[in-house]
Amino acid sequence: MSSPIQAPVSADLAADLLDTVLTSLEDSKAEDIVTLDIAGKSSLADHMVIVSGRSHRHVGAIADHLLRDIKKTGTGAASVEGQSTCDWVLIDAGDVIVHIFRPEVRSFYNLEKMWAPEDEQAPQYIG
Repeated sequence: MSSPIQAPVSADLAADLLDTVLTSLEDSKAEDIVTLDIAGKSSLADHMVIVSGRSHRHVGAIADHLLRDIKKTGTGAASVEGQSTCDWVLIDAGDVIVHIFRPEVRSFYNLEKMWAPEDEQAPQYIG
């Protein structure tokens, strides 16, 4: 059975959710936090946040902490993928999608370059 698609939230709620996500990531000592505005590029979400954890354990801890903080806000349940291996954890919280990587995996996929607004403005992650 497939899970229901989350309805988009208002701009204020999306901004509050993004603030919650960024605060949680900072509290968890996530590294190299990059936020991308993808509202004009994708109907999936308004914001994409990409971060690194130092190890499998750190990636898992960041994800756990973030999921708890999102649940506390009451913006709905977030879906999560990849938490069993903790190389790359994806958390879809509706209007904010969060990618939590180990540094080697992040540099391999280089999502910042793929989703950046312009090639010359693309944030580059050098691991």
